[in-house]
Amino acid sequence: MTEPWASVEDVAKHLGVVKDSVYRWIEHRRLPAHKIGRLWKFKLSEVDKWVRVGGAGENGSRGRR
Repeated sequence: MTEPWASVEDVAKHLGVVKDSVYRWIEHRRLPAHKIGRLWKFKLSEVDKWVRVGGAGENGSRGRR
């Protein structure tokens, strides 16, 4: 079975954060996201992998300015 696409709201709920954090991670920390029209869509397996490798960490090297 194919993994369904998740919305920003779904990802925020899955990770226990607010939607603003998800948008910030897309922009600054390269959260794996796919823009479909005006909407951002995600595969939760890709999001989970990103978290495991430290993408969401405060001191993570991904996308730091």
